[in-house]
Amino acid sequence: MKIVVDAFGGDNAPLEILKGAEMAVKELDVDILLSGDEAAIRKCASDNGISLARMEILQAPDILTMHDEPGEVIKSKSNSSLAVGLKALAEDKGDAFVSAGSTGAVVVGSTFIVKRMRGVKRAALASFIPSRDGHFLLLDIGANAECRPEMLVQFAVMGSVYMKQVQGMENPTVGLLNIGVEESKGGELQRQAFALLQQAPVNFIGNVEARDIPAGVCDIVVTDGFTGNVVLKLTEGVAGTMFGMVKGIFMEGFKSKLAAALVMPGLKSLKSKMDYATIGGAPLMGISKPVIKAHGSSNALAIKNAIRQAKRSVEGDMVGTIAADLAKFAAASKAAEQQA
Repeated sequence: MKIVVDAFGGDNAPLEILKGAEMAVKELDVDILLSGDEAAIRKCASDNGISLARMEILQAPDILTMHDEPGEVIKSKSNSSLAVGLKALAEDKGDAFVSAGSTGAVVVGSTFIVKRMRGVKRAALASFIPSRDGHFLLLDIGANAECRPEMLVQFAVMGSVYMKQVQGMENPTVGLLNIGVEESKGGELQRQAFALLQQAPVNFIGNVEARDIPAGVCDIVVTDGFTGNVVLKLTEGVAGTMFGMVKGIFMEGFKSKLAAALVMPGLKSLKSKMDYATIGGAPLMGISKPVIKAHGSSNALAIKNAIRQAKRSVEGDMVGTIAADLAKFAAASKAAEQQA
């Protein structure tokens, strides 16, 4: 299996990208196709003792920065590492794609270069967020600030397939993020989406409130990209603030430091659970081939785990299964309309 990796995407490129790719080759048994400036890649690898075994390089002289407009990936920056990598994926030179670059550019580039799957209204970014007993999948987390009800239904179908095919979850539950659990709650978007989700081929449990999702009330939380992005960033902010406050308490005096030593293993385990690097990245669902968006600040571990996600997406035929499930749902909906 060959994974295309954007060598110059993210804050820590290309060093952490190359280190993560090397780890993936050794631990995951994959081949890597790096997109980026070849001379810079080889110099970075040589300077840092990184092996490029089982890695090919696609020359891409330009770099798309976080300050560039997303649309530049298909305009003035069409020779960037992100654009060249996506073109390689579209041309079947690789099985999946990983980038820690600009989220907007990844979405735009994937949509216009690799293309959406037939019937998909909008691609959606999904992210795992820690819950009391594990993680839940939240989507959309920012690809679509405004959504229509049928888009939320497609997000639910795509998220369910991902949890089944990639995470191995037999019957994942789906909740619609809302301001109350009652069916009548929310605006027109939520009420219409609720009605459609009741008929969708997913294990829909109804509306869920934001305060309940960290407790693990469902496996998949569906919402529009604006709300999802707010939830994601608020969760990251609260987690960071809480860990800082706890650390401050344990550093107040000798007894506190002694107590900290006793509970340190548990705290480290909790911190690891909250660390995005252990998850890797966010799958961009609805694209015709697997695309994984890694965090912009990804280190080598995060890149390796993003490549792991990409590999699992291919092995589980995530794209093919999503296409089949969406087609079945569309056919069933059409038949129901005709009967009505």
